[in-house]
Amino acid sequence: MDKLLENINITVNPELYLKNPESSELGKNIVGHGILLIDEIGFEKFTFKKLGANIKSNESSIYRYFENKHKFLVYITNWYWGWKEFQLTVSTYGISNPHEKLLKAIEVITHPVVEDLRFRHINEVTLNHIIINESSKSYLTKEVDSENKEGYFSIYKRLVNRVSDMIREVAPEYGFSLSLASMILDGALHQHFLRDHIASITNCNKTTTASDYFKDLMVKTLKMEDNG
Repeated sequence: MDKLLENINITVNPELYLKNPESSELGKNIVGHGILLIDEIGFEKFTFKKLGANIKSNESSIYRYFENKHKFLVYITNWYWGWKEFQLTVSTYGISNPHEKLLKAIEVITHPVVEDLRFRHINEVTLNHIIINESSKSYLTKEVDSENKEGYFSIYKRLVNRVSDMIREVAPEYGFSLSLASMILDGALHQHFLRDHIASITNCNKTTTASDYFKDLMVKTLKMEDNG
């Protein structure tokens, strides 16, 4: 099983790239260093010209992989949610108790990110900073409806539906499983943002985590038994 997990690839909608960055060392370098650069200077100041200088490659070589920086942001956001889905699948595999499975899923989605050495070209901790601070820019655009139809957000939607299914398994009578599931995914990012930047309006801190909050919310909302 461990050997199998070493060869896992996160599959992202091919509409987001011109050439699959996973197919070459240059492509992986573009993604890995692009993440580091966005985290350093912010998405607004990020350009392919700056990234090219950073990796000592022509700007045109980056355009062979990505049409523009918006699609690059959507790509790395998709990769992040695909990675979270992979973690959720592995972590909940074999858990038969629906309550335990749901609480484990929430823990996976909301807990602080640590680097995953199975994907050496991507620093997941740095990518998580970008998802917290910048990912809303991937869908708060005029083109969101057409991009949704093209499947730009399919991994995120699939993950919401997986959590929604777990909620319905615990509480079939609860009528807002999709809303609750999407709120957990987005709310966890927001609580991490508040903890780091506007700490006076959140109870999350060094000792009380977003995971603590959302598991408590889930237990009380669905009237679950919390054994942990």
